[in-house]
Amino acid sequence: MIETIVLDVGETITRDDRYWASWADWLNVPRHTLSALVGAVVAQGHDNAAALRLARPGIDVAAEYDAREAVGRGERLEESDLYDDVRPALSLLQQAGVRVVIAGNQTRRAAELLRSLVLPADLIATSGEWGVAKPQPEFFQRVMAVAQAAPEQTLYVGDHPANDVFPAKAAGLRVAHLRRGPWGHLWADDPEVVAAADWRIHNLTQLAEITQS
Repeated sequence: MIETIVLDVGETITRDDRYWASWADWLNVPRHTLSALVGAVVAQGHDNAAALRLARPGIDVAAEYDAREAVGRGERLEESDLYDDVRPALSLLQQAGVRVVIAGNQTRRAAELLRSLVLPADLIATSGEWGVAKPQPEFFQRVMAVAQAAPEQTLYVGDHPANDVFPAKAAGLRVAHLRRGPWGHLWADDPEVVAAADWRIHNLTQLAEITQS
């Protein structure tokens, strides 16, 4: 019986379109170029920030992030950045008595922006607030601490095998791999992902069915 569902953020509940478009504009490179670079580094198994370093060799990503914030061109999250199934799916889960937690590798600012959207969730937290990021085991220890349920009754939902599926499974959590975004699509049928995931889904509304099974 699943009592708590914890969801990743990027390409699980939010689209990354705006994020990468804004970086492309900031670096003065075509949006398609940066998007293609993101796809390339993802396929090679690298962190997506490697795309920024390819677009501008030697870039200090943290410094550029701060510079963008300083001139009002920093992080933004709006209703249009949410996938269409997010609110219906999370509302169904809460109505069914499931605890809903959102926890991913994002900044403190992203956590503030997510909370401002007033999502149907019991808790929203990010790695920037916790001081530890996926795939580190400590991140999933924090997940278990806020889940308020046993590991086998807690389901972690994400698109990224290395950041979501494998470390969550190693922590003893149940896992649902979401076929969404570049990572989710690229590794959807990978034998190791198929073996590790308890469920494989393509829409968040399927989570309600899982809690009833």
